[in-house]
Amino acid sequence: MSVDRFTGGLPAGAPAPGTSFTDLLRSLDLAPQWKAGGGEGSVLAPEGTTVLALRYADGVVMVGDRQATEGHLVAHRRIQKVFQADGYSAVAISGTAGLAIEMVRLFQTELEHYEKLEGARLSLEGKATYLARMVRAQLPMVFQGLVVVPLFAGFDEATQEGRLYTFDVVGGRYEEQDFGATGSGGRDAKSYLRGAYAEGLAESAALEVGLRALVSASEEDTATGGPDVQRGIFPNVVTVTAAGFREIPEEQVASISATAMESMR
Repeated sequence: MSVDRFTGGLPAGAPAPGTSFTDLLRSLDLAPQWKAGGGEGSVLAPEGTTVLALRYADGVVMVGDRQATEGHLVAHRRIQKVFQADGYSAVAISGTAGLAIEMVRLFQTELEHYEKLEGARLSLEGKATYLARMVRAQLPMVFQGLVVVPLFAGFDEATQEGRLYTFDVVGGRYEEQDFGATGSGGRDAKSYLRGAYAEGLAESAALEVGLRALVSASEEDTATGGPDVQRGIFPNVVTVTAAGFREIPEEQVASISATAMESMR
């Protein structure tokens, strides 16, 4: 088979893959295969539990607990669930941890690949749509019990505001107006946020509300890990504003967590 050196290693005459890194891998037969065996039953694997996000005056706050479970056991206590997607967006994971982390890495690569080829960032709406496509692509895994449901948020440079999106297992994408949560403790986190959220929160207040919602979820859902002062384990917390993605220092998270836990007693 002849190869055209001007198409980056693609067979001569093959269509250009465009700005999608996944399409490029697929054209070279190197795309990841989201498939599982055909045996009965589901595969037991570590599960990421609760993540949440909320809008505030300057952008969005995203919070994730650090615990992963395997059945009724704690599999990991320090797993990272909140990641930088690009300079102006963040993605958090719930569901099968290994697959979710690999999906995040591919998503990060896709956004970087697009930006390098186009010389501009993909719109926030476009990023959310592409992430929905990635969730839908791993639908065969859902029938094996290997579910991945992300949470996506960022700062929209066009509208100059924070926006956030939730997803379902078949790739449905939904923009939330104020806050969103997913994972085993997502319902409990949203229940708290319905009563505590207010429009136009300052950053300090938004951080406190987000951490209180996570603490509230950890009290109701055994799979959700709240702040663990004894072990020095605290949630991943980030903000995305007009200044870009920022991870909140652990010392600040620890201080706010202590206040949140005291107030929830």
